[in-house]
Amino acid sequence: MEFMLMAGYAFALALIVFLLGLAAGRARQRSMVLSTVGRMDNQEQDASRSPQNQHLFPVFSDPAKGITIYRAPADACNSCMSKAVCTDLNDGCEIERNSLTDVEFGMARFHRALSVTLFVLASLLLAVEFFRTGSPYPRVLLASTLMLFCIFIVRLSAKLSDSSQHSPVSSNVRC
Repeated sequence: MEFMLMAGYAFALALIVFLLGLAAGRARQRSMVLSTVGRMDNQEQDASRSPQNQHLFPVFSDPAKGITIYRAPADACNSCMSKAVCTDLNDGCEIERNSLTDVEFGMARFHRALSVTLFVLASLLLAVEFFRTGSPYPRVLLASTLMLFCIFIVRLSAKLSDSSQHSPVSSNVRC
């Protein structure tokens, strides 16, 4: 009976992590809307310009990491008079933009770290109950739940360590 209480508490912590993730996503969406209020950018055409004033259009976007890659058409770069100085690639000029601000970057790291902490707490509870319980059925249930939580911890930790190497606002030009 006690193992069911511990498992229920661990699942409640996992539910809190899930709800925290939803709240963090909603907060990020709202902050993005508020940060663009009053801007006069052309929202219909998402484009950028190369160092030679050539139009670059988005070819890849990852909203979770805040990365957008813009590229000029290859024929435009290949026919450009500055191509020999600019690039030896035949794919066209490419600009990578990172749109996460310092606050958004910090908030994303905070939410991931909090989620990892809650999963570690839930896993610790499951591990303690695993060693306290003698029956095989509860031990199998606790062990499988513990393994599932460990997978979540590894995935969230990987995202957390990836985001620590991320520079908040940057632009990388490959021409």
